[in-house]
Amino acid sequence: MAQEIQGPYGKIAIEEGVIATISGVAATECYGLVGMAPRNIQEGLSDLLRRENYERGVDIQFNEDSISIQLYIVVEYGVKISEVARNVQERVKYAVESLLGLKVDRINVKVQGVRVTRPKRK
Repeated sequence: MAQEIQGPYGKIAIEEGVIATISGVAATECYGLVGMAPRNIQEGLSDLLRRENYERGVDIQFNEDSISIQLYIVVEYGVKISEVARNVQERVKYAVESLLGLKVDRINVKVQGVRVTRPKRK
């Protein structure tokens, strides 16, 4: 499914995968986020998604004149989860609205896990 925007020269169709990729990239730029998690528990909670699979950790819902986004994330141990989730919401909303010109109605963040990251040894 695609979100269509009527422009002065015709229609612009933005595919769901494009919105999901932009949302995933914006989310992973936030401090305290280890990565995106699969939407489906059957795929495994410990399976962090690679850069090319961001759309697997994002669910897009099209409304009449806006979109809703659901993100599935894994956070780093020791960070304040509510603060990380709020930062993710703000960053994704800004990225989608500024890059695509779409109105974002709601962003739900589902924390699928917490990962302990160990310091690298020299």
